[in-house]
Amino acid sequence: MNRYRKILVVGIIDQDEQPALYRALDIAKRSTKSSEITLFCTTYDFSYEMTSMLSADERTAMRNGVVSQKVKMLNDVIESYDIPEHVSITIKIVWHNRPYEAIINEVFDDGYDLLVKATREHAKFETVFFTPTDWHLLRKSPIPVLLVKARGWPDNGNILASVHVGSENPTHLALNHKMVEEAKYFAEVLNSTPHLVNAYPSTPPSIHAELPEFDTVQYKDAIRGHHLTQMKALRQDHGIPEEQTHVYEGITEEVISEVEDELHAGLVILGTTGRTGLSAIFIGNTAENTLSLLNSDILALKPEGYISPLDPNHI
Repeated sequence: MNRYRKILVVGIIDQDEQPALYRALDIAKRSTKSSEITLFCTTYDFSYEMTSMLSADERTAMRNGVVSQKVKMLNDVIESYDIPEHVSITIKIVWHNRPYEAIINEVFDDGYDLLVKATREHAKFETVFFTPTDWHLLRKSPIPVLLVKARGWPDNGNILASVHVGSENPTHLALNHKMVEEAKYFAEVLNSTPHLVNAYPSTPPSIHAELPEFDTVQYKDAIRGHHLTQMKALRQDHGIPEEQTHVYEGITEEVISEVEDELHAGLVILGTTGRTGLSAIFIGNTAENTLSLLNSDILALKPEGYISPLDPNHI
C-alpha cells in the first residue's frame, strides 16, 4: 500500500477548492507508510516584467512578494483539510509563464511517484478539449498522471483498465501488464474491483464492395476470437476473473465510455504511448479523445523506458 509515497499535486491558485489535493490526500491516507505531498502552483504577471520604472532587484522583490502572498493563502486553505500524522504537505509556488514546463521540471528535480491535477471540460462548443496544460502533461510527463474530475471515489466501486490486447508491439504488450498491475493496486487501495476492457475494430463497410469474395463474417469472427484469446491470456497472467474482462467491437474511446458508464467506474486507466520529436505533437492513441467522454478520474501511464522531451538529461 505504499506505491505512491511522493505525490506532486498541481494546485489551483486563488481557490479554496483543491480537488487534486483532496484526491492525493485520499490516496495517502489509505497507506500505512509516510507520504509526502507537494502542492505546486505557478503564477505569472507579464506586467511585472514590463515595469521599466523599477530596477531588476525591485521587480524581483515584487514577484517574491506576490509568491509569498499566494503561499500564505494556500496555507490557510490546507488548514481546513484533515491531514493524518503520516502525511506531510509542502507548498511550492514558482514564477513561470509556462505551467506545464514548471510542473515537469519539478517532477525531474524532486523524483515524484505520481502527478495529480484537476481537470475540467471547456465550454459546450469545445467539449472535446481540456486545458493545454493537461495535454502537455499527458504527452510529456515521465510519471503517471492522475487527472481528477469533481466527484469523489465511489465506495466499493470499479476500476477500469483499457488494454490493447490486439497489438503485437512489445511496448504495447508491456504497457498492458503495467495497466493491469495498476488496476489491481488501486482496487486494493480503494476496496474496489479491477476490470479490463478492450475494443477491436469493425470490418470496413467498403471491403465487401471492393472484394466481393471476401467473407466478412469469417473475418469478423477471426478478429474477435484473436482478441478474446489474448484477453484470456492477460487475465490469467494476473488472476483476473473472466467476468471482469470486457471485449467489444467498436471505436476504442466509445467502448471505454460505455463500459465505464455500465460499471459506474471511479477510475479509468489508459496507456499513453510516449513519443519524441515532431510526432510528440500528437499523442498517437486514444487518451486525449477519451477524456471528454468519461465521468471518472483518469490515470495515464507511460511505457517503461519512456524519455520525456523535457528530460534535462536528453535535451
